[in-house]
Amino acid sequence: MKSSDLRIARPRNGKTIAIWLYCVAFLVFLIIMVGGATRLTNSGLSIVHWSPISGVIPPLNASDWQQEFELYQKIPEYILQNQGMNLAEFKRIFWWEWAHRLLGRVIGFAVLIPLLVLGLGKKLSTNDVAPLFIITLLVGLQGLIGWWMVSSGLDAGRVDVASYRLAAHLGMGFFLLGLLLKLATEYWGAVKISPLKSNFWTAILSLVFIQVILGAFTAGSHAGLVHNDWPKIDGHWLPQEYLRLQPIWENFSQNTQTIQFNHRIMAYVIFGLLAFDRVKHRFNASNATQKTANWAFFACLAQVILGISLLSIFGKYTPPHVIGVNMGVAHQALAAIFFGLVVLAWLSSHKSDKQHT
Repeated sequence: MKSSDLRIARPRNGKTIAIWLYCVAFLVFLIIMVGGATRLTNSGLSIVHWSPISGVIPPLNASDWQQEFELYQKIPEYILQNQGMNLAEFKRIFWWEWAHRLLGRVIGFAVLIPLLVLGLGKKLSTNDVAPLFIITLLVGLQGLIGWWMVSSGLDAGRVDVASYRLAAHLGMGFFLLGLLLKLATEYWGAVKISPLKSNFWTAILSLVFIQVILGAFTAGSHAGLVHNDWPKIDGHWLPQEYLRLQPIWENFSQNTQTIQFNHRIMAYVIFGLLAFDRVKHRFNASNATQKTANWAFFACLAQVILGISLLSIFGKYTPPHVIGVNMGVAHQALAAIFFGLVVLAWLSSHKSDKQHT
């Protein structure tokens, strides 16, 4: 048994903490879905100020609504893209962004209040404080990253947020989801799992997280709305303008053909590795790792099918059309489910390996 993977004394309220963290993880999953809907409905820039406290209260009368609308009319997105939008149309995008921010506040309180209650009640050991406090800090940091992302879309000449800031925001959301699942699983089973131990599922988890970032760049650059043929891309098996920008590294954040091709290739790599692993194990379900691995494979298969479908559907039902929005939200939600399953398979594989040492 390695010293980094040790069975620990179960805290008296270990399962209570685990349930709390699983609930927060579910809230993070919900906000990932709502965030996807906010982006796909072009709602993310509808609230042009960051008001952590007063922003909880939405406009309550006609005067308040008019004031919010006038603020929105001053930003480039309205001037360059939504000129002529009426108040009723503004309200529809406002509510998505407001709900997204409200859910972020709910997550903050869902983390902070139980932590204070447990801490003041002296129900946490010294070893408990650090990881739970880190979760709290990361939730707060995510709020700051969210505003940092939104503020980039308010700059002159822009109608969207910067892709790299969207990638940072989404990446942090998935990182939080994974960290919450890891801590909750450790508290539930009273086992400390080393994040540095390498195995097949460590590699898969790393690739899936990279794929999330690639997906964020695909969404942020609207690369998912172009190059809509499959299995070829723009009529070719290999992209013809993969490195057309100079310097070369700009292609990976600004060249839509490069961005979408990378997203496709990573999907093929992940699916191929999972398919090989499942065939190797004959879809065995004899233990927790193999059961979760089976679910992860089928989630990946569904995500690949949905992603391919989106390429053709988006050409006809481009968001904010309701069909395009619904399919886009489903793609992001399934990504979070798949990521969660991979995290659980990774955790389970570590415990299984440890049991045989």
